[in-house]
Amino acid sequence: LDDPGLDMTAGEEFLQEVFQILLEEGVRKSTDVTQKVCDWKEPQELRELLDLELRSDGEGRERLLQRCRDVLRLSVHTGHPRFFNQLFSGLDHHALAGRFLTETLNTSPYTYEVAPVLVLMEEQVLAKLRELVGWSSGDGIFAPGGSMSNMLAMNVARFQRFPESRSRGNWDLPRLALFASQESHYSILKGAALLGIGTDNVHLVRTDERGKMIPEELEKEIQRVKSEGSEPLFVCATSGTTVLGAFDPLDAIADICAHHGLWLHVDAAWGGSALLSPKLRHLLAGIHRADSVTWNPHKLLMVGLQCSAFLLRDSSVGAPHPEFLPLGCLPRPPSLILGVSCPSQGLLQRCHGVGATYLFQRDKFYDVSLDTGDKSPQCGRRADGLKLWILWKAVGTRGLAWRVERAFAATRYLLEQVKRREGFQLVMEPEFLNLCFWLIPPSLWGQDSSPEFWDKLGKVAPAIKEKMIRKGSMMVAYQPHGSHVNFFRQIITNPAVTRQDLDFFLDEIQELGWDL
Repeated sequence: LDDPGLDMTAGEEFLQEVFQILLEEGVRKSTDVTQKVCDWKEPQELRELLDLELRSDGEGRERLLQRCRDVLRLSVHTGHPRFFNQLFSGLDHHALAGRFLTETLNTSPYTYEVAPVLVLMEEQVLAKLRELVGWSSGDGIFAPGGSMSNMLAMNVARFQRFPESRSRGNWDLPRLALFASQESHYSILKGAALLGIGTDNVHLVRTDERGKMIPEELEKEIQRVKSEGSEPLFVCATSGTTVLGAFDPLDAIADICAHHGLWLHVDAAWGGSALLSPKLRHLLAGIHRADSVTWNPHKLLMVGLQCSAFLLRDSSVGAPHPEFLPLGCLPRPPSLILGVSCPSQGLLQRCHGVGATYLFQRDKFYDVSLDTGDKSPQCGRRADGLKLWILWKAVGTRGLAWRVERAFAATRYLLEQVKRREGFQLVMEPEFLNLCFWLIPPSLWGQDSSPEFWDKLGKVAPAIKEKMIRKGSMMVAYQPHGSHVNFFRQIITNPAVTRQDLDFFLDEIQELGWDL
């Protein structure tokens, strides 16, 4: 114990070499359009190549460096200009620097004392996001993904209506009813299961032909549920659905929620970044009337996984939950002998906080309102605001808006090309960045009246995707949807994508599928 148990010099030398590998293999090559998007291997071959077994003795530096190279070489290059598979893509160097800083600091922003810089950054970023929503005050917290942000909304909505649910659970509550559109994210169902509300109590509201919630159908569902003895609680509207990119009519939905006294949450995980653009923010007209919002900058803003903000309009304060009292927090003025009184708390902290005395001592020497960790159900939590703050500082609000508008322009260019090309057929005109289409190979031309046509067409996209992945040329998503058989869903978020890449995309789809 007289000497350190780590060889710091050797560790730094190892890191320097790893950084060179990251720069060359992870940044340059993985974003180089002349390289493959992926080097596909079957699972058993990949297991053997990686040598995954963990042994009793460690390995030398050269072997470890090769393993680092292998991880990068054999993984999917999501920063590649021809990766269109998810709602995230691309690599931003400033945001990546923020991610390096976050990992190096290795701290959790639950208290100001262990993460002073990160707590203040998170406070500023959340305030800016709320301002873009249209709120001058409120609260918020970063969560590990949009699914968890949506679940936080459900939990806070239940607590706000039934504060006793926090301590007594669902036993004494009426049968609660949640509403979301048929196009809503699956996290609403998962959240109902996780919170004990039950998936049977999630009522999926009909959408129109473009995937937007129909307000009149929401009103009908609310009335039906009331007549059956359930208590409506929560409505989730979606701004940017996963497959079709639809934006629900927020003002009309907000009117219904106001009439019935329901919590309105807007899942803007995908579409929220349109708020940055003066040209596109009309897509989310009425979002300022929401009670809460989910927004994932790791998608369209290319911040890097993960970065999801849960934003809350409520700025009310109230007495702490009674559970705080046995933890050394007293409901009376401070006493030098008995302890320290608890200040009033915001809705998020009243809902989730328990005041653990080994973290959230009330007698600290600084402003303990900056100990924000008790607002979250998590204890350890990544500082996901840092990379967004660095990116924002680098390009500014105008730069972020430009990215959104460039992605929109790229989608419009691709749309026009799809319309012009023989064999390509739109599922529908895109409202946002989700371009959905089929490739109809010549073997199926003129057969659309045949009962076998759609079954055969549904096999085209999976066959093309297998070819492109095995070739490593690009990657794009496909899915069935409602009555529609498998179609491609092309998403552009990466500003490195050029017109040449988009032309290649359509050429490659056509080449791989023409003979099917």
